[in-house]
Parts: sequence; C-alpha cells; structure tokens
Amino acid sequence: MNHLDFTPYRRTTVGFDRLFDLLERQARAQAGDNYPPFNIERRSEDAFRITLAVAGFKPADLDITAQQNLLVIKGSRTEAEDKQFLHLGIANRAFERRFELADFVRVESADLADGLLIIDLVREVPEAMKPKKVIIGGQPSLAIVEGGAAAA
Repeated sequence: MNHLDFTPYRRTTVGFDRLFDLLERQARAQAGDNYPPFNIERRSEDAFRITLAVAGFKPADLDITAQQNLLVIKGSRTEAEDKQFLHLGIANRAFERRFELADFVRVESADLADGLLIIDLVREVPEAMKPKKVIIGGQPSLAIVEGGAAAA
C-alpha cells in the first residue's frame, strides 16, 4: 500500500495543514472506485470543465451539490423490476464523486447530453485578493508654500 507521509513537511511549515490533508485524502481516494470515469479540462486561465460519463442516467437521477471548496456529484437509478437481462454490461450502479475545489472556484453551469454530464467551473478572485502593482515612491509629494503651509 502506498502511503504518503508528510510529517517532515508538517514540522517545517506553518499554515499548510489544509494542503497536506487534501493530498492525503486524495491518495486514499485513488485506491477506491473509479466509477464513473471523468475528464478534467482547463478551458482558460480561470475556467475549467469536468465531464463525467453517466450513460443511462437522467437529470432527475443526478444530484450536484457545490459547497465551499467541494463539489459532490451523486447518481442513483431505480430500475424496473420487470426487466429480464440476458447480458448486463452497462454499469447502472449508484455513485458519489467528490472534487476538491480551489478557493474562489464556483460552478457556472451543468448540462447532460449524450450520456455526458458536463460541469463548467470558473475561478472568480475578488478584487481585494488580486495582486496589485505597487509604485515605488507613489506617495503624492507635498509642496512647500510660502508661510510654512504645505499644499497637496
């Protein structure tokens, strides 16, 4: 079993606990079920798309919940009891797929077409959190006026 040990890094860093917890949780989840298969696509600097293969599921069978830093997609189907299959090769089982989202990432839209659930995500960093250019010596200069008074 592969187990990641971040103890040496935890001892020498401050404030990165959430990152290490996320990495450890993802390592545990990789050992689990990979149903349904999915793609994650970067569409631009601040836009992403998650595509899940959910053949046979209707919109009413799917539940998408977006919380802070977490996207949960659940699928459950109820099959009619009167069907008699000679071969059952299409997976129809219930699933729950979780995606950890970065800060300021929100779900923009979700569509179901051709057996694919497409979820578009966008990162919207608040203006206060964006990097700002700092001008050296950017303070307005004070002019000395006769009589000792300063004017801006």
